Amino acid sequence: MKVFVTGACGQLGHDLINELSKRNIECMGSDLAPSYNGVQDGSAATSAPYVSVDITDADAVMKAIEDYAPDAVLHCAAWTAVDAAEDEDKKDIVEAVNVKGTANIADACAKTGAKMLYLSTDYVFDGQGETPWDPDCTDYAPLSVYGRSKLGGELAVREKLEKYFIVRIAWVFGLNGKNFIATMLRLSETHDELSVVCDQIGTPTYTYDLSRLLVDMILTDKYGTYHATNEGGYISWADFAEAIMQEAGKKTVIKRVTTAEYGLSKAARPFNSRLDKSKLVKNGFTPLPDWRDALRRYLKEIEK
Repeated sequence: MKVFVTGACGQLGHDLINELSKRNIECMGSDLAPSYNGVQDGSAATSAPYVSVDITDADAVMKAIEDYAPDAVLHCAAWTAVDAAEDEDKKDIVEAVNVKGTANIADACAKTGAKMLYLSTDYVFDGQGETPWDPDCTDYAPLSVYGRSKLGGELAVREKLEKYFIVRIAWVFGLNGKNFIATMLRLSETHDELSVVCDQIGTPTYTYDLSRLLVDMILTDKYGTYHATNEGGYISWADFAEAIMQEAGKKTVIKRVTTAEYGLSKAARPFNSRLDKSKLVKNGFTPLPDWRDALRRYLKEIEK
């Protein structure tokens, strides 16, 4: 099998290249950067073949995928700056990357016969209520530009392909990029107290664990839409922040506040990011480990 990975310079793309290589699966990374600019740790992601591709350029996408002729494309590239996406001068770019770019990948997969796996998000829903979202629920009502653009990508994949996986994730953290844990640890160096929201509920996703699941998926033909976060139950961002401080041995106190009290964010955040992951087990996939275990392993990795 040959696999083409977009967004190779990001948190998930980096771990996917490593996971594929660990299993001796031939792969190539791609991103907008002229050369790989992720973690230079001597890992497979650093040394794997790499090609610079602007996914908003349909011709460039088609050429790269036709030239490599992969059996599967793992599409991780996306605009993920949720608040910046709300700026008027960014909305067209977000649409171009997350909708048009995804459609370009899907067109190339349709032409070459490659499977496609598209990473989506809990932001496609309105985040109301307390019931976990079913992966096959179609009550879409995204609250933000980012959410609408990711939903647009989902719709493009479904329209153009039959051999596809759509995997929605939430609260992502990994070694190769910015994330909530890294931010909390950085702020803990200069703050005795940090305000963190307690009314947004979900579960974190460690890219190292997620990459294993995604590679498992593309080796099958169990197509469809799935939800994948770490196990361990649903928590608030404040719960997560408290766990980070505890596991990292920090003394910074977490002040629990509501979203309204916190303010600041340009983009509306979903209060309910609970994702029902039972479909994974029903289709024979192994769920991700407990989020607290994932947190501990991540902290050990960043200490190296």
